[in-house]
Amino acid sequence: MPQTLRTRHYARRLITAALTITVMAGTAGWTVAHEEQAITGPPPGTAAWLADHSLGGAGRELPDPATASPAGIARFFDRLTEVQRKALVIRHPEVVGNLDGAPLSLRYEANARSIRAAWHKEREADPKSPLAERYAALLRPGRQILAFDPRGRGQVAEVYGDLAAARRTAVIVPGSDIDLDDFDRTGHPYGTPAGMARSLRARMAEDAPATPTAVIAWVGYTTPVGLGPDAATSRLAKAGAPRLDRFLAGLAVTTAATADAPPAVFCHSYGSVVCGLAASAMDRTRVSDLVVLGSPGMRADSAAGLRTGARVWAARDRTDWIRRVTGYDFLGLGHGDDPTDPSFGARVVSSESAHGHTGYFAPGTDSLRNFSRIALGDFDGVRCAEEDGGGPGTGPDCRQGLV
Repeated sequence: MPQTLRTRHYARRLITAALTITVMAGTAGWTVAHEEQAITGPPPGTAAWLADHSLGGAGRELPDPATASPAGIARFFDRLTEVQRKALVIRHPEVVGNLDGAPLSLRYEANARSIRAAWHKEREADPKSPLAERYAALLRPGRQILAFDPRGRGQVAEVYGDLAAARRTAVIVPGSDIDLDDFDRTGHPYGTPAGMARSLRARMAEDAPATPTAVIAWVGYTTPVGLGPDAATSRLAKAGAPRLDRFLAGLAVTTAATADAPPAVFCHSYGSVVCGLAASAMDRTRVSDLVVLGSPGMRADSAAGLRTGARVWAARDRTDWIRRVTGYDFLGLGHGDDPTDPSFGARVVSSESAHGHTGYFAPGTDSLRNFSRIALGDFDGVRCAEEDGGGPGTGPDCRQGLV
């Protein structure tokens, strides 16, 4: 990098960091009060699960959710009869529903039981509880809840499509201000994980109607709330990255038999920080493509620095405010270089017609069209950033060298 450009780049980092510190200092009382406690470790109900010796005999103990690999979990369930599987769902729905590597149908059934129990409990405490309404919504017919954890602000993952039969799949990893309450709010459909997933799957079905597809909206980590240290630092992302890694490892053993390729993972905003920290575990057996959109950075200086086998893509529209706070890491604040900068080395795609920080999955946008083509492996149909007349990441053809 020429000296003048390097100086400007460093100056911009200092200015952006100073601006962030000023904003945070002005809201210090608010942000400290709202610092989030990350939900980590095994699912609720694990102690009772480990104490269950109903299968009987040495070597038939239930696997420890904290240490058993998803592949080991899959092998365990393969050895069980259908009656034994159902019994575990009935006795330990909270564990089975969140056990990466367990059969998909068992997880759906277990989570329906867990949510129903939480709904009854909440209604007994307060018949008009908004949380009871959220639980009731998750119990509507046809919903496929792949993970459910009511601790903290709540975590949930939902499948759109037939994941067991899908040949092409995608995973949505959201950013700040997303939890059980905001998972699928109706007032802002394309800014929620559920809305993003529905929109992407609809576009994939339009682009490849003969290809079975599925999209997963994954809220499996504690997200930041508002502006403050949680959003400006990687603390919550570091807690969430191992959970994402384990989730993807679970998908690899439960969907590999039918899928044409591993899933494409789409990481929005702070979710891209989580994905950046989890990227080194994303080899091509787990993830085909890693796509970041509206990213403040990925805790890496370059795509190569992510040490992932997945293809790395990036998108940012011209009206996204995130451009003001990306591209720096100063005194623990910020998340590193801008993934849409040509020097980062990601494949930068057009997001023409997208608007703001949450408009990337809106119908009619280049970003949604590109995301669908990437998830389907139709790289000839991807439109690069330089083709939309400029914008961030204008540089080499983003399709170069793709196979």
